[in-house]
Amino acid sequence: MANDTSSDSDNEIIGARVKLFGHEKPIHQLLGGGKVADMLLWRDRNLSAALLGGMTVIWFLFEIVEYNFVTLLCHISITTMLVLFIWSTAADIFKWKPPQIPNIILQESFFQELAFILHRRFNQLLPMLLHISCGIDLPIFLLNIVSLYILSVIGSYFSFVNLLYIGFLCVHTLPIVYERYEEEINNWVSDMIIVFRKNYRIFKKNYLNRIPRGPVKPKKTQ
Repeated sequence: MANDTSSDSDNEIIGARVKLFGHEKPIHQLLGGGKVADMLLWRDRNLSAALLGGMTVIWFLFEIVEYNFVTLLCHISITTMLVLFIWSTAADIFKWKPPQIPNIILQESFFQELAFILHRRFNQLLPMLLHISCGIDLPIFLLNIVSLYILSVIGSYFSFVNLLYIGFLCVHTLPIVYERYEEEINNWVSDMIIVFRKNYRIFKKNYLNRIPRGPVKPKKTQ
């Protein structure tokens, strides 16, 4: 009878194929479905490539050249002002179009959309962290503890700028990779979850269930 129960549990675990984020919506809608999602999924290749190139230049200046932030900001401002001065002077002489700030920089919608997505994800993350920290789902709790410890070890070998740049590369590349290979990634994650759940059941049976517990007090009924 116990073997039948064990086999039923194994079949239940094996049959539980999951999606990576437990969602049915396309990844584009999960990212907000606007310009930010288009940028992260490389729908606008020029904008995505320009952002990637700009962040790479910033990382190179801070990490390789070891620029100070204030110094870099002053040098960029000086260079920009000189370019605009020369351009404006030449425009007056040769009757060219004077320099203008691109409209895309002046648009508030992009930054409002980005702030809205960050705010919504942050509000979703806090209850999730509280739920995990309470130990209601022990496997997820242990998995997060191990993951945070691994991240802390990795962080000791990288500078803060490197970690930010690595995080940016992940955000800028993983969504499009997941969109293109969603089925393969979901199958791989499902296999990993199945193995983890099986090992946890063995660990719980051999160790956790053998921990002595005090008697459960009956609830008082009024």
